[in-house]
Amino acid sequence: MEHTKGQQPAAAAHAQGQQHPIGVYLKIWGLLFVLSAASYMVDYLHFQGYLRWFLIIVFMLLKAGLIVAVFMHMMWERLAFIYAILVPPLLLMLLLGIGALEADYTFFTRGVFFLKGLF
Repeated sequence: MEHTKGQQPAAAAHAQGQQHPIGVYLKIWGLLFVLSAASYMVDYLHFQGYLRWFLIIVFMLLKAGLIVAVFMHMMWERLAFIYAILVPPLLLMLLLGIGALEADYTFFTRGVFFLKGLF
């Protein structure tokens, strides 16, 4: 099989794999370190209540997103593959949230109707 100067056969290109500059990984490691430090500062500064949980979850999701995007190479994948990997867990989380809201409503309704006859 002949190929012109500067081109590689498809098999050789596939065997070589994708190479990304080390600077990208170092920047992401640094950003993960900063996000982890911010997450620890939430506990160190004794944030309480919903602010505490909001900050912890935001930092956790940011770190997980960076890890998935860069270290699992999702940033360089095709959009269809990204949708196939990310959409099912997001839909599952949405359905779990809806179920939790329904559970609270059901618990409240049972309390109203079952305790109604006692008073």
